[in-house]
Amino acid sequence: MAHKEDNDEEQFVTDGNIVEALEATEEDLLVVHTQRYLNRLKWSLVVAGITEIPPLMFLPNFLVQRRVLRPLRTQTGGTIMAAKLAVDRGWAINLGGGFHHCSSDKGGGFCAYADITLAIKFLFERVEGISKATIIDLDAHQGNGHERDFLDDGRVYIMDVYNRYIYPGDSYAKRAIKRKVELDWGTEDSEYLRKVELHTNGALNEVCPDILVYNAGTDVLDGDPLGGLSISPEGIGKRDEMVFRAARRRGVPILMMTSGGYQKKTARIIADSILNLHLKGLIGAEALEAEGSLSSPLVTSTMRNSAVNFEPADPV
Repeated sequence: MAHKEDNDEEQFVTDGNIVEALEATEEDLLVVHTQRYLNRLKWSLVVAGITEIPPLMFLPNFLVQRRVLRPLRTQTGGTIMAAKLAVDRGWAINLGGGFHHCSSDKGGGFCAYADITLAIKFLFERVEGISKATIIDLDAHQGNGHERDFLDDGRVYIMDVYNRYIYPGDSYAKRAIKRKVELDWGTEDSEYLRKVELHTNGALNEVCPDILVYNAGTDVLDGDPLGGLSISPEGIGKRDEMVFRAARRRGVPILMMTSGGYQKKTARIIADSILNLHLKGLIGAEALEAEGSLSSPLVTSTMRNSAVNFEPADPV
């Protein structure tokens, strides 16, 4: 079984499926972020607070930029690139990103750049025919960053499924959620998957978007120290399959980011879920043939060879 799985991975993970992410430039970031906010990131104390890594406050900012913020800007660039690729090819996955606690003028929860807002605004402003977006945020935490950014924007429909008792508890941002699903501590597969399927289909039936932005946090996994839910690895795979199937049935391009997940086994679970999507024909050449596209599919890489060996770095 392991040998067959290795062969399946080798067949899927090829140069034709991988694009290396480019670091988002300051010009890119200013599409959403204020100059004042970007200037604040030049203070190590500010970055230490956003990333919740107190020792960073004692490091020179050039080291913080190089070791912390540059990798985050590269993942942000990956999300922006993947959004365009999803429109062109029907699907794209950024192995990273999903910084859903960051808004235009405020970071937090280890999220320094608002990659979800950036990706959607880039599409609205620069890609013809993209005027409606749906965000389905299935990270264990409320996605208060993009919610604040799109609070008064009727073009963006937000569905958020999260543990009601954990960070950030942002009541103001909740006003932007069109389909809110609040979970209790220890929610398990059966209840979780039932709600995800019901509300994913409900959201896409209510508004059929031009792009579906799927924040696929794995901090819902049983034992995750921050998520507080009890979803199995198999449940995560079924969840991702549900969302991709719902998009496919409606012919909606889908962009996925891997978002939060704080256990060593998280990377393997993400890899298994992506491989399952491939084996089910929801991504890869089979998916493109079903859509009538001749272009090769693409998965965006966060940094270096993380996507090539199918062991992505721990998501943020």
